[in-house]
Amino acid sequence: MELSVFNEQGQEVGKVALDEKVLGEKVRRKLLHQAVVQYEANLRLGTHKTKSKAERAGSGKKPWKQKHTGRARAGTRRSPLWRKGGVAWGPQPRDYRQEMPIRMRREALKSALLSKLIDSQIKIIDKLEYEAPKSKRFATALKKLGLDNQSCLVAARTPGENLVKSARNLERARLVPARNLNAYDILKHKSLLLTKDAVENLAEIVKS
Repeated sequence: MELSVFNEQGQEVGKVALDEKVLGEKVRRKLLHQAVVQYEANLRLGTHKTKSKAERAGSGKKPWKQKHTGRARAGTRRSPLWRKGGVAWGPQPRDYRQEMPIRMRREALKSALLSKLIDSQIKIIDKLEYEAPKSKRFATALKKLGLDNQSCLVAARTPGENLVKSARNLERARLVPARNLNAYDILKHKSLLLTKDAVENLAEIVKS
């Protein structure tokens, strides 16, 4: 398969070969779902906390005697039924982390890339090399490529410091090194912009 390569002015300047077998035979939807659930679970901090009856401040003395007061029985002011009492079965700190075998993560990455390729949501740019930080230049390049009105994930094989600074202020664009590509980020963004050298080394990237 040959994909068109564009420059920053949106002009086609060549072709790059892509072996579609590298991305697998089909889009594995269930695997993609599992990868997204795993990634979002790992983003959760799990620091939520409520105080139980034992952790609330207050006397352990019985508020009033058991009988002959005309009031309901009460054993402690820290009861969940009382104002400022403890919380019954409230959330406690926990680890939501899920593990996923590396082979499954690789297959999920392949399926995510293949889905973008099938939907024509991948664009290739010849290079992204900046001598100085220029956010306006980077935004203009996205506009020329028709990627300015949608969320865009930009992957360069070795993004330089100036490129990183040029992209970090753009709300709808996110720049990542190609080796850090994952299924979640690819699916989260509407389009994917790859540099030519990243595509040429795609087989190496999906195995990392």
